[in-house]
Amino acid sequence: MITRYSRPVAAAIWSQETKYKIWFEIEAHAATKMAELGVIPKESADAIWAKGKDATFDADRIDEIERTTKHDVIAFLTHVAEIVGEEARFLHQGMTSSDVLDTCFAVQLARSSDLLIEGVDRVLAALETRAKEHKYTPTVGRSHGIHAEPVTFGLKLAGYHAEFQRAKRRLITAKEEIATCAISGAVGTFANVDPAVEQYVADQMGLTVEPVSTQVIPRDRHAAFFAALGVVASSVERLAVEIRHLQRTEVLEAEEFFDKGQKGSSAMPHKRNPILTENLTGLARLVRSAVTPAMENVALWHERDISHSSVERGIGPDATIHLDFALHRLANVVERLNVYPENMQKNIDRLGGLVHSQRVMLALTQAGVSREDAYAAVQENAMKVWRGEGAFLDFLMADDRVTLPADQLEALFDLGYHTKNVDVVFKRVFNEA
Repeated sequence: MITRYSRPVAAAIWSQETKYKIWFEIEAHAATKMAELGVIPKESADAIWAKGKDATFDADRIDEIERTTKHDVIAFLTHVAEIVGEEARFLHQGMTSSDVLDTCFAVQLARSSDLLIEGVDRVLAALETRAKEHKYTPTVGRSHGIHAEPVTFGLKLAGYHAEFQRAKRRLITAKEEIATCAISGAVGTFANVDPAVEQYVADQMGLTVEPVSTQVIPRDRHAAFFAALGVVASSVERLAVEIRHLQRTEVLEAEEFFDKGQKGSSAMPHKRNPILTENLTGLARLVRSAVTPAMENVALWHERDISHSSVERGIGPDATIHLDFALHRLANVVERLNVYPENMQKNIDRLGGLVHSQRVMLALTQAGVSREDAYAAVQENAMKVWRGEGAFLDFLMADDRVTLPADQLEALFDLGYHTKNVDVVFKRVFNEA
């Protein structure tokens, strides 16, 4: 993670300060329940909270201790003892390091999920506003990058809105799956820690208990979480790529906002480049790069190993922070997107009516012409237009095989025909009455 592509609120979740605060809360909540169960003195649990809840844990001091212990949780507990005093001996009773590490990781991923869901909500709001603004703005639909039939720009955006609705549901599910707590002790048997302690810590930290933790929380949960992030990142990229294509000079149907004083090129003063959406494509690649390592983390040895640890120290902050940044950048792009309906109309007209070829063919079949003959007649005239020899309607009018009356033929070139069911789609997407 680098600051260039991070929002402070997302980065703060992964700071050393936040991590050590969560570690302390897990240990202190466990101590509180253990005191209630009579495992440790209540006054000791109270003292732990009193002396530690507002403490500033010194990351440099913890690093110094770890250089000797070669163990981060032990180094942390040693530093807490320096702050709390002799009552610290009652911390970590019956617990193992993974109880702290995995539960903390769950808290951080759950908090990150909340930010990601907020980011998707902002994207959804932007897409809804712009889709309704351009509900009936005609533009050409493209398949294989080639003009197909007319659509509306609002329909394009409605499709992305539906996709980000799915993205939101995926993130909600991913959060539910990842937000589990493990306080089960060595190899997960609860031999030295009461299961009630786990339930209490889970409740206090906003988590659910992990049914079987084997000393670590099973990593299929994490694999599903990062896979969900990867899919959402791909949705970000799909919209970003669409905007990049629409901004090409030969198309120019929409483009990123270009602020006063902004420069597009160090060499060419005329340039207005889609730098934000290109950046989003790159960020999506980074987020997806976390998916395979997360999948490989599932197969740990027996009840626990730490081959997953170094991976998660990287992909946890990187994937969540990058996706959080990408969602807000995408929302900003959509909110401020420059849309050019006049260029959309020019592009529709660019092929002289060829976008209506299917409708002409279907009308011929309904008039009694075989589909094969209708297709051949329409295609032959369309190819003349592709070669720049004239206008499609003129060629059709002059073709004896096209037996439709002139007024009926002309009516087939009505753009409104292609927008008659826009309301149906918008009702599905936006739940319009």
